[in-house]
This record gives sequence, structure tokens and C-alpha cells, in this order.
Amino acid sequence: MSDQQSIRPFLAALEKDGALLKIPKPVNPAFELSAFLSAVDAGPAALFEKVDGSVFRVAGNLLNSRARIAQALGIGVADIVPRIHQSIRAPLKPVAVQSGRVQDVVVRDNPLAVLPVPRFFEREARHYITAGVILARDPQTGRGNASFARFAIHDGRTAMVGIAPNHHLALFARRAAEAGRALEIAVVIGAHPAIQLAACLYLGVGDDELECAGSLLGKPVNVVPAMTVDLMVPAEAEMVLEGTIDARQPLEEGFVSEYHGMYEQYGPGYLATFSALTHARDAIYQAIEPGYHREHIYLGALPIAASLRSAISAVVPNVRDVAVTEAGAGRTDIVVQLDAPRPGQARRAMFAAFAAVSLVKRVTVVDADIDPWDATAVEWARVHRMKLERDLLLVPHAGTDRSEAMEDGGLVTKAGFDATAKAGDRVEGIDRALPPAVLSDRTRKWFTDNLPPERRLWLK
Repeated sequence: MSDQQSIRPFLAALEKDGALLKIPKPVNPAFELSAFLSAVDAGPAALFEKVDGSVFRVAGNLLNSRARIAQALGIGVADIVPRIHQSIRAPLKPVAVQSGRVQDVVVRDNPLAVLPVPRFFEREARHYITAGVILARDPQTGRGNASFARFAIHDGRTAMVGIAPNHHLALFARRAAEAGRALEIAVVIGAHPAIQLAACLYLGVGDDELECAGSLLGKPVNVVPAMTVDLMVPAEAEMVLEGTIDARQPLEEGFVSEYHGMYEQYGPGYLATFSALTHARDAIYQAIEPGYHREHIYLGALPIAASLRSAISAVVPNVRDVAVTEAGAGRTDIVVQLDAPRPGQARRAMFAAFAAVSLVKRVTVVDADIDPWDATAVEWARVHRMKLERDLLLVPHAGTDRSEAMEDGGLVTKAGFDATAKAGDRVEGIDRALPPAVLSDRTRKWFTDNLPPERRLWLK
């Protein structure tokens, strides 16, 4: 793939692989575009070549699996979480460049009006920007932050931004309001997938996700000064919206979809006012289908897994992997794989996970012989290696986020499952009933040598 730090090289790679579906028919951004994205949820990426009311094409469903994300980063699937984990430990600062394609065209008059922003779901009242990486700086320290939040379009210049109160962007907006001003932001659309993944990381206040993005890319993010706000923006993205968030001006939202696939009603968000749109010539707008859809799930799941691996390994050093499941919408349900766990380590891992990410409400701990990303294997371990009276941990009245489907007053009961094998549980031992390993390996090699890849997708 090209070194360009946008979605273009990845789209080209997907097209070459036959994994990009081009939609030539005109598509209405109100519900119809969403219906297409929902239909291809587990399938190809989509490129809408004609969207009613806009000159821009729209791309979606790009990062809907671990395999796709690995391809976007140029690594193997098993390397994703370690690579993201390493990006947290060894960030690379962005590098300023003289110019960038993202500023080929500047629109200052009603910048939102030209965008093909979809209206996704029936009970949502507005069209939503869902794939915007929001850049801002802490008003107190000047340190940068990159994150995702949704923008509900009100008119050609204004929108409501919905941010959970505990997110750093909300903290920065409140700090700016306390100083009597709005918070400057830049909303980056169509950035390289590494930048999008980094924006989903759970880091500390003052840790800049754009620096982690550079580490994921293998080189610093190229940035240029924004046109109307005092921020540096990725030079090679498709689009950037420049503006402000004003926490002093609330705007009601109404029903909004959430990651668990149902609706929430959070009350007011903050007013966002946009002063400019800059974009590349022939720019492509990106949309992420929100709610319980795979791209939304995996964009959250893998960065959360890496953040949790970092947090848990600080107290349980023999962590091998952490998975964040589809069933938990890439947010609330995790599996921790430990290598030769010692007594008590499973529970330490559970409490470390609950403390690190407040959204997590179920933790299962498994041995190294269980693939934490294989839902059936994990369920097998829960069924066949647990004594519930001993190995089930319940934590009532635990703090959680407002987006948790079953929260009550900010609280929910959290659960931990110690599904590791314990000495003495079975006199017969825990060895799996399988053919000899040497013959299994030889048989697998025969299939690999004699069947084309498309005829051995089932081969483990």
C-alpha cells in the first residue's frame, strides 16, 4: 500500500482484493445509505459513488473485522493487540510539513451543508457525523487529544456533539468554558486507519493519541496548521472540519443509537460551531455505521484490548492476550488469557480490568490453550473448567458509564469468571482428547499443499 496517511491506499488494496463493493446507483443519505451499510455489515467495504445532494463519494464498512484491521496496519491478526500496546509505550510525535492535500479546497460558507452526512436509524431525529476523529488541546496544559464523538447536524454551521461526561474531550470543553471561552476542535474525516484506531485508545489525560498513531504507522503523522483554529491537523486526510465546542451552550439530542444496538436518551450535549471545511480534491467522505455493527464494534474492541493488556500486565505480568468480544459490542465483555496462572491471579486480572475501563462488566480468565478471540472455545472453558460456587465473582453496585444498557444510577453488577484449569479438579487430568500432534500437523500440511486457500477456509 501507498504511504499516504489517508483511507485511499487501504481502499485501493481492498479493491484489488475484491473486497470493495462499489454502489453506482444514487443513494439517499437519509436511511438508504445506512440500510446498505447494515446489509454489508459482515461483508465487503462499500463505496457509494453517487449520494443525493452532495458531490462527495462515501466510503464505509472499512474496518469490520480483525483481519481488515490487520491488513490496514500491514501486520498479522495476532500482532494487532501487541502492536497497539507497543504504540502506547513508544509514541512518535507528529511532524509539521509545509502543505497537505487535506487543504486543497477550503469551504467557509455553511461547511456542513456540502457533506453527505447520513441519517442512520428510525428513532434518531438528525443526520450524524460518525467517523470524525476530533482533535483538541487541554486548555490548562496545551497537550493534545484525539477521540471520537458523534455530531448531530442542526444546520450548515452548527451541530450538537454528544460526549460522555468522563471523556477527556468533555473535560477539555468544561475547562475552556470555565475560562470563559469555547474549545477549538478539528474533526478529521478519512484519516489513515491507524489514526482512527489510536483515537479509540483509553489513555491518561495528557497522553496524545496522535503520537500513538505515529507509532502504529511506523512514522510520525504529518500535520499542517489548520486554517481557522490554532491546531495542527493530519495533512493527508480526506477532510477536516474546523470549529469550536461550547460547553456553556447545551443542545438537546433526543434518542440516539448506542454500541449495544439499542437507543439511549442522554439529554443535552454541547453546541459545536464550524468555521471551515478543508478537503482534498475529489475527497471521499467516510461514514461508520453506528450501533451494534461490526466496524463500530472492532474500532472500539481492539484499542480497548490493548489498553486493558497494558493495565492488567502491570499487576499480572503473565498476560498473553486480551480479547474484547463482539457479544459485548467491543466494549463491555472481555477475555483475559494468562500463561500458567498462579492461584489468585485470575481475580487480580478481573479487578484490574474493572478499574482500567469502567465500561467492562464481564471478565473471563482463561489458560494459554484457549484462544480468547474464539467465543466457542471461551464458552467451553466456562462450562468445563469452572465450579461456579468457587470461580464466579459478582461485584454488585459497581460504577459504570451512562452508555451501559443495564445501568441504574450509574451502577451495575459486574461479573468475573475464572475459567482456568485448577490442579486437583479432575483426577483424569485436563488433556484434550485429540490425535497425536505430529499426525495432526502432517495432515494440516497435506491440506495446505493440496487445496487452494478458498477451499480450506475451515482449516484450523
